[in-house]
Amino acid sequence: MSANTADTLSRGMEILSQEMGIVEAERFIFLVKTEGFDYTKWQRDYFDRKTREEMDAEMDAYFAEHPYKGNASTIV
Repeated sequence: MSANTADTLSRGMEILSQEMGIVEAERFIFLVKTEGFDYTKWQRDYFDRKTREEMDAEMDAYFAEHPYKGNASTIV
């Protein structure tokens, strides 16, 4: 396992534990592993249920909370 992979797994578990508590985080991981969780299908189903207006409102809220702080004069 590469250091990057280990770091990502460690950060993920830390975030899950902080947000859900260790018991619920472990339950979440168990369910993902045993239920044949398909992230792509889940995302598709999740976003298919959203209206355009809901998506626009969520994007506006996200951008308001996370303003761009980069250098817009440089185009790669």
